[in-house]
Amino acid sequence: MRDVPPPEDLGEGLWSIPVPVPDNPIGFTHVYALPTPEGPVLIDTGWNHDTSWDALVSGLGKAGHTVDRVVGAVITHFHNDHSGLTGRLREASGAWIAMHPRDIDVLDRLSEHDPRERAASVIAQMTRAGFPDEDIEAFRASPTVFRPPARPDLALNDGERVPVTGLDLRAVWTPGHTPGHLCLHLPDRALLFTGDHVLPRITPHVGQFPLDSPEGDPLGDFLTAQAGIGDLPDADRLLCLPSHETRFTDLPGRTRRIVSHHEERLTAMAALLSQGPTTLWELTSRLEWRRPWEHMRITARHMAASETAAHLRTLEERNLAARKGPMDLPRWVAVDRSHRPE
Repeated sequence: MRDVPPPEDLGEGLWSIPVPVPDNPIGFTHVYALPTPEGPVLIDTGWNHDTSWDALVSGLGKAGHTVDRVVGAVITHFHNDHSGLTGRLREASGAWIAMHPRDIDVLDRLSEHDPRERAASVIAQMTRAGFPDEDIEAFRASPTVFRPPARPDLALNDGERVPVTGLDLRAVWTPGHTPGHLCLHLPDRALLFTGDHVLPRITPHVGQFPLDSPEGDPLGDFLTAQAGIGDLPDADRLLCLPSHETRFTDLPGRTRRIVSHHEERLTAMAALLSQGPTTLWELTSRLEWRRPWEHMRITARHMAASETAAHLRTLEERNLAARKGPMDLPRWVAVDRSHRPE
């Protein structure tokens, strides 16, 4: 596991509390604690593990708080490294938990099925994507299936203010990484908590799995949201506080680079599709990744396929790709734009 830095005083009562994610290369999640007259408000809670909980409680102590005084937590998105400790926090403090309604809907759908049913659904989708038998068996042997956290009790919509005295913290809906991902804007201090929407060095994962997810075009939404967050009135002077990596400035420049990366990816994918019909697995395995495909663990291959599926959906929306073949093993082909009617 990566070294976890100590909690850090960011001034005017704001603290960054790195909460470890054990046995995971991501290392840790920055949980931010903001002071209010009613008690501290957290942005995210961290992974559901005793080590993570101990780090959160200890970090709050260094910030001059006790966990039972936490009044609420705004969750940027439902992923476990951000929302995992919501239930434990609520039990310890009675804090309210806020999340965008689109992510609350996702949690509700996930909670309708037990982990075995969700694992079976993932295996069915891997089969439909064309994953070879050895990959499917590797997943079956040690499935990694999301376990939903405690359900939030407060829906926070785009533009709404976090409901505490003395804190003008506003929700900015930035879908893509998840359907209900939120950034949090504190304009009077020129701060933006970017969650996983904008990170300083890596491009956030945007996936679509299953293939017929009801979420529409997550990558298209993500690219639109990148442009939107980069156009905030004070974007040029904001200090950005992400959930991972380090603080950064020049938000407009960073969002442009993220959009450019995905546009280059879409162009490369369209070029591969022009070589002939391909399954999702075949296309994913032919793309360049940070780690060579043959060295990826099955969970990483599954995430890569999910990301490829999101890019394919955007190409379909742009009428640059089309799905062909049987429903149980679809293939994608490039659309010949030279023969499209005007």
